[in-house]
Amino acid sequence: MDNRELLARLIKCEAGGEGDNGMKAVASVVLNRVRAPGGEYQRIGQGNVRNVIYQKGQFDCTRPVLGGVANPQTLWANPPEQIHYDIADWALAGNRLFTVGASLWYFNPYAPCPYLFPYNGNGTFQVKVENHCFYNPTASYFQS
Repeated sequence: MDNRELLARLIKCEAGGEGDNGMKAVASVVLNRVRAPGGEYQRIGQGNVRNVIYQKGQFDCTRPVLGGVANPQTLWANPPEQIHYDIADWALAGNRLFTVGASLWYFNPYAPCPYLFPYNGNGTFQVKVENHCFYNPTASYFQS
């Protein structure tokens, strides 16, 4: 599977029901991690989409088991459609959803967005796009 298809699959799995902006926001985070100027994502990702997507514990869609039960929503079980490829191409071409800014994290809290995420204080709330909250890195992230 090439980077384009891998990213398209992740977009569908992580944000397929979030509309164009929701999917673009998730794709923006992945590419922000690929291009991170420092910290954990620069060290682990090394500018590689595959390294970022498969980094352990980052995306539920890469886990065959969640909470001890088979995960029905994986990269492998959800073939992308043309819209997912189009958004992957958009992101791989260097585009970003401007409202997401430099966000390196997102999650769906099923509640109001907390100010800090991850809970170690490395991110501060940037914006909510559809059901996901997005977080920009703090200075402490770059020392992690």
